Amino acid sequence: MQKEKLYGKTLNELIAVTRRIGLPGFAAKQISDWLYKKEIQSVEEMTNLSKKTRELLSADYEMGLSAPVNVSASSDGTKKYLYRVLQDKYIETAYIPDNDRATICVSSQVGCKMGCVFCMTGKQGFQGNLTANEILNQFRSLPEFTSLTNIVYMGMGEPLDNISEVLKSLDILTSEWGYGWSPTRITVSTVGLINGISEFLEKSRCHLAVSLHSPFDEERKQLMPVQQTNNVTEVLDIIRKFDFNSQRRVSFEYILFKGMNDTPRHIKELSRILNGIKCRINIIRFHPVPGSPFISPDNEATIKFKEALNAKGILTTIRSSRGVDIQAACGLLSTLERNK
Repeated sequence: MQKEKLYGKTLNELIAVTRRIGLPGFAAKQISDWLYKKEIQSVEEMTNLSKKTRELLSADYEMGLSAPVNVSASSDGTKKYLYRVLQDKYIETAYIPDNDRATICVSSQVGCKMGCVFCMTGKQGFQGNLTANEILNQFRSLPEFTSLTNIVYMGMGEPLDNISEVLKSLDILTSEWGYGWSPTRITVSTVGLINGISEFLEKSRCHLAVSLHSPFDEERKQLMPVQQTNNVTEVLDIIRKFDFNSQRRVSFEYILFKGMNDTPRHIKELSRILNGIKCRINIIRFHPVPGSPFISPDNEATIKFKEALNAKGILTTIRSSRGVDIQAACGLLSTLERNK
């Protein structure tokens, strides 16, 4: 019989565990301290619990940590780790060092339902949601775990399509009884699921990033089928109505495709639809995937696009391309593993 995993449980869930096996209420806080504040690998290492208590826990529960099964290292220091989840499926996790910052990019699903035409993960189709345990295991079991300064939910899958487990993982990361991270160190990305955005904004204090890629309805539908049911106009209305404080940021991800969404017409429309929203645009260079007709504009054109948006009053940055030599596009490494 497979044991239940303790790692990835909230404090309330741990209280339920202690009650189930007849432990006093304060034992839940002791267990959470061991899970999220100390680098242990097994229940047996929880030494401020009695031996009998540890035996009771170990009978039905285990830590639930698992190391990555493979890694690709780039010449720029970026690493892509492969984790086995849901028995024989795989997800990718990227470690991105940058001077005094070290960011981890975590996955929230195996595959994805959203079907964005430029995304390799979408070509895998949807294979399952990750649990809070599997989301946080990417963070905790990363060899560079202790150096991390930031977390982005921008790996495989759509985080807000798995919102209950994503919110649970964010609760553990930011709560005093958990890792105690500031929400300002965490960003969650979405293609723009309307119900999910509303719930995320209400229940979390982490940053929001919306994948935009085109300001025009028909063009965005071609790139991102989600536009048919979750129109970006409605997404922007939700964001406008939400009271963002000075510590919380909303940004828009914009992959540039040469000759498609990089024209003066797009700049004008972006400035129109984002008017009144305090935000930034992150321009992303397209990393080619097999069978894709898209290409990225050259560096000069990319900078020109950025400067034109800045001139319109929209803070715009260009995200550095990292890990180009190690299957940088999201979903490529796991697809190769899956097809072996």
